[in-house]
Amino acid sequence: MNKRLGILKRIAVLMTAVLIFMLVGCSSKQEEQTDDTNKANNEEHETVIDTKFGEVMITEQPKRVVALGWGDAETALSLGVEPVGASDWLALGGDGVGPWLKDAYKNSPTMIGTMELDYEQIAALKPDLILDVKSSGDEERYKRLSEIATTVGVPEGGDSYLTSMEDQVRMIAKALGKVEKGEELLKEVETAFEKASAENPEFADKTIVVGAYDANGFGAYIKGDARVDFATNLGFKTKDEIEALDQGNFYIKVADEQLQLLDADLTVIMPIWVDPKEIANNKLFQKVSSVADGRSIILDADTANAFSMGTVPALLWTIDNLTPKLKEVLKGGE
Repeated sequence: MNKRLGILKRIAVLMTAVLIFMLVGCSSKQEEQTDDTNKANNEEHETVIDTKFGEVMITEQPKRVVALGWGDAETALSLGVEPVGASDWLALGGDGVGPWLKDAYKNSPTMIGTMELDYEQIAALKPDLILDVKSSGDEERYKRLSEIATTVGVPEGGDSYLTSMEDQVRMIAKALGKVEKGEELLKEVETAFEKASAENPEFADKTIVVGAYDANGFGAYIKGDARVDFATNLGFKTKDEIEALDQGNFYIKVADEQLQLLDADLTVIMPIWVDPKEIANNKLFQKVSSVADGRSIILDADTANAFSMGTVPALLWTIDNLTPKLKEVLKGGE
C-alpha cells in the first residue's frame, strides 16, 4: 500500500512538472508572438513621405497630431484620427468644422492660428506629428514647426495652398498609417463625381467661372484650386481668358472694369465676409452677361464654406447640396 502511494506521488509530481513546463512554454510563445506583433505594427507605421522640403521619416504611429494646413484637420478626422490641435481657416467656430463633420470630435481640439502661428502654443500641445500639408509652403514656417515635432509640409508644386485633395489625402494617410483608408476615401469621392456627372450630362463642356467677392472687390479662382477642380470634375470647363492671368497663385483679382471676365455659361460667386446682398445689388455685377441672363448663383454660407474647404467630407456634402442648384440655375438661363 505504501509502495503504491509512493508511485502515485511520483506521478503527481511528474505531471505537475510537465504542466508547469507547458505553461511556461506557452507563456514564452505568447510573449514572442506579442513581440512579433508589436514589431510588425511598428514596422507597418515606418514610412517616408516626399515633400517640397525633402523626405520626412515617420518611425512610429503618431498619437498627438496637430493639423495646421487648410483642411488638414478634416482630412485626419475622415481617416479616423482626432487632432489635438487644429486651425480654423474659415472661422467656423467651435471645433472648426462645418455641418459635413458635425460631432466628428469626441474631444475638442485646441484651436490654433492659421497664417500667423503661436509656436509656443503648438509646442505646449506636445505633438509627435504636425501636418502642414496644404499651406503656404513658407520655408521659415516649416523650419520652426520642424523644431517642435516631425512635420509633413507641402508637396512639390503645393505652394500657395495648391496641394490637391488627392495629394493631401495620400500624404496624411501615409503619415497616419491609414493608407488603405485613404484610398477608400478617394474612391468614394471619385464615384460620387462620376455619378453626379453622369446624371448631369448638360454640364459637359459648359464654361464656368468660380469667383468671389470681399471687401476688396471681385476675383476668380484658377485651375488647381479645389473650387475649380470641383466644377471640372462635374464636366464644366474653365475660361481660357482667366487661366491666362494665372500668376502661380490660386486666385486672381478682377478689376471693376474687367468684370465681364466673370461671364460664362455659369457664374458662381462666393461671398467672403460680406453680405450676399451686397453682391446681388452691385450695379456693375448686374451688367455681367451671365448675371443679367440668370445664369449666376451667389452661394450661401454653408455651401461656400464646404466648396472652399475641398476635403473629402466637404466635397461629398457639396456634391449632394450644390450640384442640384447648379443644374437649376443653368437650366433657368437657357
